[in-house]
This record gives sequence, C-alpha cells and structure tokens, in this order.
Amino acid sequence: MSAETSVPRPRESDVDISDSALFKGMLSEAEFAFAFFDADSRIQRVNDVFSDVVNVPAERMVGRQPVEVLAADLSQIITHAVQAVIETDAPVTEGRVRVRSAEGDTRHWSLSFSPVHDDAGELRAIALVGLDVTESRQTEEALRRSEERYRSLVEAQSQLVWITSPTGAVVEDAPQWRAITGQGLEEYLANGWLEVVHPEERQQTEEAWREALRGRTMFEWNYRVRTRASGYRHFEVRAVPIIRHGRVVEWVGANTDVTPQREAEEMRGRLTDQLGAAALRTARLQGATAMLAEALTVEQVVQVIIDVGRTALAADRSAVALLDTDRAALKLINGEGILEASGATGDEIPLSHSNVMTMAVNSRRPVFAESPESLKAQLLEAGGDEEVLAGFLAHGDERAWVGLPLLAAGRALGALRFSFTRPQKISQEDGVFLEALAGQCALAVERATLFEREHRTAETLQRSLLPDRLPVVKGLVLAQRFRSGSRHVQVGGDWYDAFVLQDGRVAAVVGDVMGKGVKAAAGMGRIRNAMRALALTNPPPAAVLTGLDRVFEATEEEEQVTTLAYMVVEPVTGEGTLALAGHPPPVLVSPQGTAILCDAEPGTPLGWPTSRRQFRFVVPPGHTAVLYSDGLVENRKRGLDAGLAELCSVVTEAPPEVVSSPHMLLDFLVDRMLSGYEQDDDVTALAIHVPPATKSD
Repeated sequence: MSAETSVPRPRESDVDISDSALFKGMLSEAEFAFAFFDADSRIQRVNDVFSDVVNVPAERMVGRQPVEVLAADLSQIITHAVQAVIETDAPVTEGRVRVRSAEGDTRHWSLSFSPVHDDAGELRAIALVGLDVTESRQTEEALRRSEERYRSLVEAQSQLVWITSPTGAVVEDAPQWRAITGQGLEEYLANGWLEVVHPEERQQTEEAWREALRGRTMFEWNYRVRTRASGYRHFEVRAVPIIRHGRVVEWVGANTDVTPQREAEEMRGRLTDQLGAAALRTARLQGATAMLAEALTVEQVVQVIIDVGRTALAADRSAVALLDTDRAALKLINGEGILEASGATGDEIPLSHSNVMTMAVNSRRPVFAESPESLKAQLLEAGGDEEVLAGFLAHGDERAWVGLPLLAAGRALGALRFSFTRPQKISQEDGVFLEALAGQCALAVERATLFEREHRTAETLQRSLLPDRLPVVKGLVLAQRFRSGSRHVQVGGDWYDAFVLQDGRVAAVVGDVMGKGVKAAAGMGRIRNAMRALALTNPPPAAVLTGLDRVFEATEEEEQVTTLAYMVVEPVTGEGTLALAGHPPPVLVSPQGTAILCDAEPGTPLGWPTSRRQFRFVVPPGHTAVLYSDGLVENRKRGLDAGLAELCSVVTEAPPEVVSSPHMLLDFLVDRMLSGYEQDDDVTALAIHVPPATKSD
C-alpha cells in the first residue's frame, strides 16, 4: 500500500461495477445495506435495503452525492468516511449510526467502508456495508440499565457484596472490601477476609461460617474488621446459598457497616451516665425548648418530644397522648411498645384504666417507676388489675417508666410516657428537669392546637369564598386549580373567580391578598365581592380597577398589598381586554405548545395612586390563556424572572393532548412548576380556552 497521503487525482465517475446475476442476487437478497461510491463520492449503486434505510428511492440516488439526497447528519457521516477511504486507501468503520425509519422508529446501523481495486490495484470504488445492530444495542442497553440498578441499589444500602464458591472459597474480587481493608487482590482471594477480622472474634466467625457451609443455611454474623487506617469498624454480614437443581452453586453475601449505630448506642450509654450533671440537664432543656418553639403543629411537637426522649433522656420508647375531656379518655397520638393498660380500644385509653399516663393526668403529678416492682405497687394502689399487670411485666422488656402530665394554667392537656429497658434511678434533679420539660411540652402543644384551629378556620373561610363551580359558556372552556400552601403554613389570600356579564362576555380574575391567616382570607373576600359588583355594573377592566382602588382605600389598611389580573373575553372569538394591578402577566399557550407572556403594563397593586389602563388581549380559537398567582412561579429558591422563564419552558414540554385540554394543562403546569421546590405559598391558576372553530360553527 502506498504511503502517499495527499488526495489522489479525481477519478472518472463512470465506475464499472459488475452486473452479473450472482452480484445482483447478492445485492437484492442480502440483509445487509450495500452502496458503492466513485472517487468523487457519487453514489453508483445501492441495494433495496440501503434504499429502505435512508427512505430514498434508488433511482434518485444514483449519480448524486450523499449531501444531495440524504439527510444532513447521515450524508455528513458517509461523505467523511468515503473521503477518508479515498485519502488513506484503507477501510473505515463508522461504529453506530442512528437512522429514523419511514415508520418513525429509530434504528441503529453499523457502517463500514472499504476500497475496491481493479486488477491493476487502482482504486475503482468505495463499498459501504451496513448492518442493523438495533437488537444488540437494545440488549446491551437493557443489560447496562440492569447493572446500573443493581449497583445503585447496593451503593444506596452501603453494603459490600461478595461471592464465594460452594465450598466458601473467594472467587471474585470485591473492590469495596479491599478499599476499606487495604488488602491486595491476591491476599483477599486467599481467604484474606478472615485475616482482617478482630482476633477476639476470628475463631468464632470462622466456625459459624463453616457451620453455615455444612448446613447450607443462611449465615448471619457480627464482627469487627481492621480497616486501612488500622482501626476497627463493626460489620453485620448476611450470606445465602444459591441453590440450583438441589446443589449449591455459589454463596452471595453482603456486609453492612453498622459502626455509626454501634457508636450511637455507646454514645447514648455515655450520655445516660452524665444525666446527673446539672449543666447537661440545663443544656438539654434549652435545646428542647428551642426545638419546641419551632414546632407549629401537634404532629411536629410530638416528633420533638420523641426526639428529646431519645436524646436527652436516653429513653427506649416514648408515647404522647392528648386528653379528650368529653370522653374522659386519653387519645394516643403516637405509641412505641406495649402500654400497660387493659381494656383500651384502639388508640383511646379511658382515664378509668390505670397506667402511667392516666395516673399522671388524674393526679396532676409526675409518676416515676424506677423498677417493675415500683410500677406494680403504684398501679395496684391506683386500682389496676393485678393479673393484667403481671402479664405485662412478664412479657415486656421495659424496666423503668416516667409519666408526665401536660398542664397549662393548671388544666390537663394530656400526658407523656417514657420507658427504659433497664432500671433507671430518678434523682431529685432529674425530677425537676422532667417537670420543666413537661411544662415546655404543654405550652408547645397548646400553641400548636391553637395554630391548627386557626389554620382550619382560615382554610375553611378561604375555600368558602371561592366559587363552587365555574360557569359553563358555549364557545369557552374554563378550568381552575387551587393548591393550598403546606399544611404547616397559614392559609393566604389567593383567589380566583369567573362569571358571565350582562352582555354575554365572561369576566375572569386571579388575585392575591398578601399575608397569612384569617385576616388575609377575610380581606380576599371583601375585594372579591367588590370586584364582582363593579364588574357587573361597569365591566371594562380599567374601570373595575379604578373602582377597586377607591374601595381599597376606604376598607383596607395601608400596609395591605393586593394584586390581581382581570380580563373580559368574548366567547367563540376570544376577543378581550386585560388590566393588571401589580400581578404577574398571563401566559398565552398556542395549539402547537408555544408560550407567549403578555407584555401589558404590570401596573401597581390596588390602593396605589395610578391611572389604570387596559389592553387588548385576544385568545384566538385553539389557544388557552392562563392567569395565575405568584406562588406558581416564585418561591424562596426561584425569583420571579426565572420562574416566568421556566413557566414558558414547561409549556413547550407539554404533549399535544395536554395543550388541547385546559384541565390537563393546569395539572401539568402546577405539577411541573412545583416539582423540586418546597411549596411555601398558595398556588392559584385559571385557564380560559377558546375551542378551535369547526365547520358547524
């Protein structure tokens, strides 16, 4: 082969390709794609398979260059490969090429290009051979996904997976294990895993492993492993035999690093020993008070109490119950373990049944039982059933108990219960700490109860002020979505409304009264009612906003901020007018899924001195206009401008069936815009869709 690398002199395009029956048969019957090119990269001959792949008739391709008849990306690949063969006089393989078939599905082809020489060794043509590798590609992709899932699952569980032969010999590498222990591959394969087990546990570990091998039973064990840093970490191991046709073919095991759990247990033990220190008790009480101050709901308060029980008290189990005075019973909010009450149904514990919690509520005093004997004596004195109590103590693992009443201004709200699986000495200082903790918990429960009550009241008020249904108008489809903020956040003043005017047009509005709670919801109701009255009297948007400014100045406080978007639209034609009062602009969605933000002047919030303007805003047939509150596009992590840009981007991702349905479109926008963000505000959206014109229209 010549080493000359310069581009050879262009050959004549009339390449003499054999027309023998054998050659023709090969081209027509083969499952491969064939094509021949001359030295000028012109197509000289193709078979039917190649023609089907590129979706171009053979007669249109012969005599032309690829760029003239093939798709841009495919023609570029073929042209570069043919030129490379001409320049190097050597075969070229183009790995895998994606081609879209006439049916619309994507196929993968492997293309190879080879020089064709005449008897004198001169380059006469370049032959392309294509092989459909779609199935192998799909098989490889499925295998790759399977391996990735398995690897991700193992990594997510922080487990070290290993495999041995039926006799227990290590046969495969375990890189994660060697990374932790610092062993080499040969050392590990030579039964090296046992060498890094702690000397005090090595013999027992080996005997247990051999016993599992002999019995073909699951191997479960705990041992310490020497790490690369010469320290030891605790591992739990579980291995199972893989049995096929009655024979063990291999063992698969997984080691889990449980050092953090072991260290946490040891830490808890050390902290328990330090509970007598007054400074530590004070710090823990301060920490509990801080966490309780941040808890808004009863559920959050209960979780803080459980966490405090586990950390500050080193309790093994915790329970919280609230008092139902009407039923003279404690309602169990959470419970860990078995309560020593009999006759209780479900989560309700009558005050007449004696246990640690009912004793604390009935006496309004803490109950300390440092041992089973102490608990038995106190419950029997309170009228407990001796037989039931004996059964509880015999089958339970609890050995010490604390019951604390939750008191607010002398009124019982409920009780706390902490239990320990070991005898617990309760000193006088411990008693003071526990009573102070119960007092802070009672205040938090009372505050959370009031908060939830206000939250429910505000939410009920807000929803009662929103329309039960949207009007049904021929030539117009209306849809709405309202999603309240997180249940741990007070309800705000978002609202929407739509109603038919006297001239048959439809008025649509989305507004937002800034603020939270009942005050914001009440303000929303006043503005909404005033807007309806003004719109039914004098519907032009500019006139309605001007009237609302006067109403706002007369009824609302100066610091109150209210924004809204108000439009009037003609059914069938979609002709309309729009006015904004400091509100985000509507977005117009076309039938093709493009989004256009209205460029109307945003204006100022209600009550600010300004000359209100209205703008022509048309919703052409087949289009949908979406009005929304700022909760859809703005949050703590996303500014308004970024949110508006993201909204337009999300619209373009909507499938055609979603774009054509205003209900599906709102669901799609709300779900996608809130995905990945914590909802910290109400979200309100109103869609105005003008159906496309039909022949019957």
